[in-house]
Amino acid sequence: MEKHGTKRRRAWKMLHLATDTDTDTGQIVASVLAGREADDGSQVGPLLEQVDGSVASFTGDGAYDRDDVYAEVAARYPDAAVVVPPRASAVPSEAARSAPTQRDAHLRCIVERGRMGWQRALGYNWRALALSSRWALGGMN
Repeated sequence: MEKHGTKRRRAWKMLHLATDTDTDTGQIVASVLAGREADDGSQVGPLLEQVDGSVASFTGDGAYDRDDVYAEVAARYPDAAVVVPPRASAVPSEAARSAPTQRDAHLRCIVERGRMGWQRALGYNWRALALSSRWALGGMN
């Protein structure tokens, strides 16, 4: 490519995968191929639409630390745990004292145990075993 150039412009795509982390197979249960203009959080809904059965947990990297991601998972699977590391600059919600959200609980755990302690407590590092995907679903039936 350096010597002869390229005939057309390359278009990057991002493949988002949902895997079943409860089985030893790591079976892919949903996938979405998105263009470079689509952000990670916007792909949660299309992935969850493809999932048959229940979801016990949603695990993703820091790109999924958004209110709409938590809301999307809760709307479809109210009992599902959302395990997403809050950003370093994250602050608790206004209702953190009276009705803490899952994200508020993550922030509290990070304050008490540190970020690595939070990862161990929630099993966050297991997502790396899920085919090195961007996120994984657990608890599939």
